[in-house]
Amino acid sequence: MDPFIQVSGIAAPFPAANVDTDVIMPKQFLKGIDRSGLARGLFYDLRWLPDGTPDPDFILNRPGWQDARFLVVGPNFGCGSSREHAVWGLKQMGIRALIGTRFAGIFYDNCQRNGVLLIELDTSHHNLVMEEISQAHRAAIEIDLPAQCIRLSSGIDVAFAIDQLRKQALMDGLDAIGRTLQKTEAIRVFEARHLRTHPWLA
Repeated sequence: MDPFIQVSGIAAPFPAANVDTDVIMPKQFLKGIDRSGLARGLFYDLRWLPDGTPDPDFILNRPGWQDARFLVVGPNFGCGSSREHAVWGLKQMGIRALIGTRFAGIFYDNCQRNGVLLIELDTSHHNLVMEEISQAHRAAIEIDLPAQCIRLSSGIDVAFAIDQLRKQALMDGLDAIGRTLQKTEAIRVFEARHLRTHPWLA
């Protein structure tokens, strides 16, 4: 995973509530044996018209938000099934963080494991960010993870809370396996000691 330290980019407003994982990544894109092509599937029924051309009304197709790196989303984003493809599609589209008030639990964990930062704000601060980035000329923001701060183009800083273990993993660019491998030597020492005291396990 790419480490998340200070990331700047465009934030796009996507305020709909209860956007589920089938909306984020429809089921027809779950058939592959690898992760290729998931960027096209992201929000497929919203992004594309029946003839295959981009829907000009969808936020990620509109001038000013086409290259968004962040989404400011409505409550309960990521509800529904546990499909990890939804997060893979977000990553392939270049989305590094989602800013909301509440996320579905399994989706939250899937994002963490794949290096997508989720920021939960109270309603007033979320409304502030949403209002600001809903104007294309003010949609550029910076997320400073070490400082736990969203810097808006107007100069306003919005602080956020995050679990410290999740924060460190994102800053290091490590998933659960990567964090475990950091302790390889300690694991080997434990295994050797355990086998000396429990030789019947060998």
